[in-house]
Amino acid sequence: PQERLLLEVAWEALEDGGQKPFGLAGTDVGVFVGAFTLDYKILQFADLDFDTLAAHTATGTMMTMVSNRISHCFDFRGPSVSLDTACSSSLVAVHMACQSLRRGESTVALAGGSLLHMTPQYTIAETKGGFLSADGRSRTFDASADGYVRAEGVGMVALKLLSRALADGDPVHAVITATGVNQDGRTDGITVPNPDAQARLVEQVCAEAGITPGDLQYVEAHGTGT
Repeated sequence: PQERLLLEVAWEALEDGGQKPFGLAGTDVGVFVGAFTLDYKILQFADLDFDTLAAHTATGTMMTMVSNRISHCFDFRGPSVSLDTACSSSLVAVHMACQSLRRGESTVALAGGSLLHMTPQYTIAETKGGFLSADGRSRTFDASADGYVRAEGVGMVALKLLSRALADGDPVHAVITATGVNQDGRTDGITVPNPDAQARLVEQVCAEAGITPGDLQYVEAHGTGT
């Protein structure tokens, strides 16, 4: 199901970007897809008698295929990378796509992610771990925060270097001026964020983009519920 939805939004993203998907066959289009939990794998492997397992079980449950399925279907020859950095997976996919474009590995890059909830196991485990909000509401940055809320979705963007997009007459919805990635390192717990590390990353990326943090007018925050 995740592969199927990603194929759909990949096509939509390319069309929205003025591209002809099959016209890109055989070219160095990069595909970078983030995924976190693969609930369909739990469903497929629930048959302990192994009667229902087949060749398609493997390709339908591997993290590898969330990106490689797109590259295979459209005959894209650029990097094809599936990645899991939990809640930041889609943003890290965008970061890697931008790097690939700047290095000349890709002339066009697709970046996005997918998460679907089809089994209760992860929700139960996270509930027992105290990660989830008891009333289903996330109150990030609030003293009453008691956990986050799981959600599902799928999304994809088509990226090009700005100079190339303008030269090709493509519609441009937004310009990414800089990206950056880091890790919190050791904190009080592996799921606990490090505000100092995150602040440093914001400062570094703003400096690279030539933006003063105070000039930002809109900030979207990951709803950790902390």
